Order: sequence, then structure tokens, then C-alpha cells
Amino acid sequence: MLSAEALKRIDQAIAKYPLGQKQSTVMAALTVAQDEKGHLSPQVMDFVAGYLGMAPIAVYEVASFYAMYDLKPVGKHKLCICTNLPCALSGAEDAARHLKKKLGIDWNETTADGRFTLKEGECFGACGDAPVMLLNNKKMLSFMTPEKIDRWLAEAK
Repeated sequence: MLSAEALKRIDQAIAKYPLGQKQSTVMAALTVAQDEKGHLSPQVMDFVAGYLGMAPIAVYEVASFYAMYDLKPVGKHKLCICTNLPCALSGAEDAARHLKKKLGIDWNETTADGRFTLKEGECFGACGDAPVMLLNNKKMLSFMTPEKIDRWLAEAK
């Protein structure tokens, strides 16, 4: 189900924990699987559960709790905006409204061309950079005013 390279990366994460604690790597394993497959289908989560010796439901619980895991396909650019209080007070709601209008989508939707998916996120730990947008779970974009969003969208297209 996963490539040899992906399994090697998961095994490297497993090696960081005491023997018999493979389940501690569930988040790392899900990240590796999602990076390779694009999203976490039930089959992929079942494979991860088997590889780590966990009950599938335990893997589903982790995957469905965290916004960084995608249980269905997302656009090429997954945009996750923090809407917790510090970001909200610093313009996150304006940024979100602007993005929704520009992209023609709402939370948890993907543009018709498959380029952008918009998600609402919890705190990213960068309150001083608010409003913050996380791109594809990996890159944090700070001070996302409507003007800065427009510049970023123009570059992304």
C-alpha cells in the first residue's frame, strides 16, 4: 500500500521510541502516508493501523481529529486559516471572507478546477504573525491581509 521509501521513513520514526511503542508514531506515519497518497483513505489508514499494530479505529480517531489530515482529496493548494481569537482579532475573519469571495468557495470546499481547498484551522502557535494561513500543512504564511492574499493568489496561479 505504501512505497518502500515511505515505509523506511515510518521505520525511522519508529526507531525513535522504545521497543513495543510503535503506536507512538501514528501521527508521523499518517503524515508520511498522506504525503505519498495525497489524502488518507480508509484503506491507507487500515494499512497504517496494521503496520503499527493498532486497531483501525484508533488511527481513524487521530486522522479525523487533526485538521492537517485529509480524509478526502483536497486541492493542489490547501489553505488553512487560523480563526482562533488572536488571529480573529487581527483580521483572520476578513482574510477568510476575502478568500471565500475570491475563490468562490466556503470552508471545506475545493474550487472547481481543483487548485484550492479552504479549511478553518486551530491555533498554529504564531499569534504574533496573525492572521496566519497554513499552506499544504507545511508552510506558514503570516500577516495575511486581503492585499497580501491577492498577491499570493496571483503567484500561485
